[in-house]
Amino acid sequence: MSKTEILNKLMQKRQKCTVYTRVMGYHRPVESFNVGKTGEHRQRKQFIQH
Repeated sequence: MSKTEILNKLMQKRQKCTVYTRVMGYHRPVESFNVGKTGEHRQRKQFIQH
């Protein structure tokens, strides 16, 4: 079964996830950002600690 088929099969069980990021010392939801800030957020790289 392909990834697309699995996603389509489980579409009704999915729900929206609110993503928060730390901005200027406090946490804000990414969905409230303007167009420029949203693009900047997409370009960020996440750090992985080992």
